[in-house]
Amino acid sequence: MSALAAVFWVSAGLLVYAQAGYPLALALAAALVRSRPPAAGAGAPPEVSLIVPAHDEAAVVAAKVANARALQWPREALEIVVCSDGSADDTVARARDAGADLVLDLPRVGKVRAQDAGVAAARGELLAFSDANSTWDAAALRELAAAFADPQVGYACGQMRFVQAAAGPGADNQEGLYWRYEMAIRGAESRLRSVTAGNGGIYAVRREAYLVVDERMGHDLSFPFNMVKRGWRAVYVPAARATEKMVPSLDGEFARKRRMMSHAWPIVLRGGMLAPRGYGLRYAWMIASHRLLRYAAPALHVLALVSCALLVAGGRGWVYDACLAAQLVLIAGALAGARVRARPLLVARYYVLMQAATAAGLWDYLRHGTPAGWSAPEGTR
Repeated sequence: MSALAAVFWVSAGLLVYAQAGYPLALALAAALVRSRPPAAGAGAPPEVSLIVPAHDEAAVVAAKVANARALQWPREALEIVVCSDGSADDTVARARDAGADLVLDLPRVGKVRAQDAGVAAARGELLAFSDANSTWDAAALRELAAAFADPQVGYACGQMRFVQAAAGPGADNQEGLYWRYEMAIRGAESRLRSVTAGNGGIYAVRREAYLVVDERMGHDLSFPFNMVKRGWRAVYVPAARATEKMVPSLDGEFARKRRMMSHAWPIVLRGGMLAPRGYGLRYAWMIASHRLLRYAAPALHVLALVSCALLVAGGRGWVYDACLAAQLVLIAGALAGARVRARPLLVARYYVLMQAATAAGLWDYLRHGTPAGWSAPEGTR
């Protein structure tokens, strides 16, 4: 086998493994693991502080506080903390009027530092976190808190369901389909060991397990693997459900993912994810398969496309002709998805744009770093 052929088969093989082989192997491994019996809770429910960072969230913060007050949890054991991150609108006043127990009117410090301030001011032994535009099911907090009856659990995330906020020509985002695939993987990871990432809209942490991380490194990606390094489990609780409006358009989703990846790359490159100490073999396998190979996918796609094209140009056989054709069909489908609202074309466009967003996020991080602040994505409020 030539070096060029080796480049193609290795890059193509890693892509197929990351997207399909790993989920299948993970599901099989998780099925062979004896399920953990649910631990029985004892005594009074723990005091929970639900912390909601908010930057210019006047449109939704009152509804968020009302949603929190309606949760199936003793009101005297639930503290609702809204952390306004330099809001220029009347987020603070609306949160107070809606009945939040504590509203912090902070300067613009970024989401992570706003959460840190909320933790410092909160009184709960269990710290729950949500976004201002996330709506929790009434039983979500009860289900999430139940995971902490297991003393090994330091972090638990719930199931986020993304709903299309609008119809019409621009409502073509396929994030909901991807997220169902992602949640299936996280469920198997949780059963086998721990999840490799969470979701900012619905999660909780023991106070003693809470970490103060770099202001640019969000909790979603930095908390789970750091919990494992410190001897905790990070689990997924599918019965703890929440919903959010997703960005209506694929172009808007590209911009959102690009921003997210500019925060993810510093975690990968210098935030400790690449250091396997404390993982154990199973979790190291999951990090390598689900995180590192996923983020390397744009480069692998380029290698597979270029090497295959060169092999076809050299007349190396029909197998390479077919592989190149398949790659070109994916690209053509993504381009056609910009004009034709057919589901297969939209899925192809979503996949290609998300690969591009991963690469663009790395470019943004390397070029000018990652800002700590954030703004609400288009159409999600």
